[in-house]
Amino acid sequence: MNRQKSFENSQPTLYLVATPIGNLEEITYRAINILNKVQYIAAEDTRNTIKLLNHFHISTKLISHHEHNIHQSIPKITDMLNSGNDIALVSDAGYPAISDPGYELVVQAIENHINVVPISGCNACLDALVVSGIAPQPFLFYGFLDHSDKKKKKELENLKNYKETIVFYESPHRIKKTLTLMYDILGNRHIALCRELTKKHEEIIRGTVAEIIGITDELKGEMVIVVEGNDKSENEEVIFTNTIKEDVDYFIEKGMSAKDAIKEVAKERHMNKNAVYKEYHSE
Repeated sequence: MNRQKSFENSQPTLYLVATPIGNLEEITYRAINILNKVQYIAAEDTRNTIKLLNHFHISTKLISHHEHNIHQSIPKITDMLNSGNDIALVSDAGYPAISDPGYELVVQAIENHINVVPISGCNACLDALVVSGIAPQPFLFYGFLDHSDKKKKKELENLKNYKETIVFYESPHRIKKTLTLMYDILGNRHIALCRELTKKHEEIIRGTVAEIIGITDELKGEMVIVVEGNDKSENEEVIFTNTIKEDVDYFIEKGMSAKDAIKEVAKERHMNKNAVYKEYHSE
């Protein structure tokens, strides 16, 4: 058990500071104060973060922490924390560790009994969810789907029967393909496509998947897709577009053993695992 009383001990602190996702005015007073008082700021892209710091006249020293240098930066930052330094972790926009670098560093800090403290602020997922017009709870935040069409199809297959509203992130050059796959696998559901949130050209497009696919060529900027959950009866027949072998191979690629992958597919398809085993090895 790890029990952290954030402000009742003398341990150093790793602050997870949410930064604006567009409009700089959305940074909080507390975030500015923390960025000013820590000894170092660990940034996903120092070139991007320096613009934010300059805007608010913050002179704290920057260090680099991104997905390509975590094996070097995590030990370095951990040593700095263990030496008594307080450090703020920021991503380019929004919360660190939400589809951005941060999780691995948080785990390491916890293992070293360092305080890990959130500093509230912007989050594109929640911004999109509350303006979508789609039931905001319960909801599932999924983030980015895999870049591979094969894996993306499998991910959507796994999500198609969820009753919860689902929130995805997507980039403009993949949005048309992603919505097309959603239409094929999830059906023509109601969605909200939110782009350029908090910025001058903010746009929320509400409609069905089919309606929105038709205008994707004209859309730019990072996007959030809010998708209504599956409201069909559990008794309705579920149609799988992948073969059993493809499904088992997908889970094996994700790191499962063949045995566990067969179990997972049997569970998904409500089949006996021996029947899945037999069909998998007969193909």
